[in-house]
Amino acid sequence: MSSEQGSTTLQEAEDAVMGPTGRPLTEFPEPSVLTSHGPARIIAMVNQKGGVGKTTSTINLGAALAEAGRRVLLVDFDPQGALSAGLGTNPHELDLTVYNVLMDRKADIQEAIQSTEFENIDLLPANIDLSAAEVQLVNEVAREQVLDRALRKVEDDYDVILIDCQPSLGLLTVNALTAAHGVIIPLICEFFALRAVALLVETIEKVQDRLNPRLQIDGVLATMYDARTLHSREVIGRLLEAFGDKVFETVIKRTIKFADATVAAEPITTYAGNHAGAGAYRQLARELIARGGAP
Repeated sequence: MSSEQGSTTLQEAEDAVMGPTGRPLTEFPEPSVLTSHGPARIIAMVNQKGGVGKTTSTINLGAALAEAGRRVLLVDFDPQGALSAGLGTNPHELDLTVYNVLMDRKADIQEAIQSTEFENIDLLPANIDLSAAEVQLVNEVAREQVLDRALRKVEDDYDVILIDCQPSLGLLTVNALTAAHGVIIPLICEFFALRAVALLVETIEKVQDRLNPRLQIDGVLATMYDARTLHSREVIGRLLEAFGDKVFETVIKRTIKFADATVAAEPITTYAGNHAGAGAYRQLARELIARGGAP
């Protein structure tokens, strides 16, 4: 390399805008228009720690993908039913939920799926009934593959299926990992959150080895990031040490707007479409598609 080329490269590096992860910010292209739909790529949102932004990220990433013309199915796989409530459904008034789809062979998943008021987004809801499934599935044949069998019936109708998992590594989460092609790990920018990740990765590797060889980690998503604190920046540094390029460049910053959107039962992309939080999830959707994690 000539000295002139070397100095140009150095200048480019200096001119690059650095993102929160300490890497130069990438301009991810606008997703191409799809001419046909399906089969879906199935992604499980998993972290056994609660309060890390799994449900918020499922709703808002799903909404951003839907804005990009992708047909999206959101699967509520948490007995608390937060995803269902976050899209305006009352979990206590449901006759058919994901629980019925899992436990009753006669239940039709297409009847359980609800259309939402948001274009390109459908919902497979859940409520407290799902908590019984963990116990009841223990006696089932191929108990880890029940969700996979159910989703196969509708995967040609969607481009992306996002599964919002409960905060545990029990049989329901193993079902989600067995059904999925990829995993996104939302991780709050706090040191205590980092400690649980090793066990989660070990579980993912066991599922890869024994049940689902196609499974891969699509990325680790830093959530509730506060650029003003050294603590948040240190956690991002630790994430990069552990996961390298698996850490999404997109970082979700802490803002009250996410809670406001949840109260309004809307994704932030429709509730406050010009807010930086909405922009972050749109960028995450572009990054996921650019990485090959979604069509």
